Amino acid sequence: MKPYIYDSLDSALIAELRKDGRASISFLAQQLKVSRATVQNRLDRLISSGAILGFTVRVHSEVESQVVRAIMMIEVTGKSTLQVVNKIRGIPELTKLYTTNGAWDLVAEIQTSSLAEFDRVLRRVREVDGILNSETSILLSSM
Repeated sequence: MKPYIYDSLDSALIAELRKDGRASISFLAQQLKVSRATVQNRLDRLISSGAILGFTVRVHSEVESQVVRAIMMIEVTGKSTLQVVNKIRGIPELTKLYTTNGAWDLVAEIQTSSLAEFDRVLRRVREVDGILNSETSILLSSM
């Protein structure tokens, strides 16, 4: 990421884009009470600096009713966290991976299209050398 000093306007712009990543420059300028040129310049800098990695779609839960989503907490042995991360990062069904503190070393978000695929992913993760223990919770409904 290129060095860039972020300020309250950048934070406000990012917050608006989190609400609606498709918001127009005009709408964002109106919400932030700045000119369209200012919004466009800030947005360009946030993208080029790497602060904004991309734009995504949030889908209503009914559209993804056949998707199995889960959170997996992972405990690794000794100092093998980097090895484990490098091995499981290549599993496409792990949509996000976080380091954390406490009893678990890593937290992974899993998304599959069926329970059979979900089971296959769980087995694949658990077979990775360096993983001592894991606990997985299927996400049932969004509130």
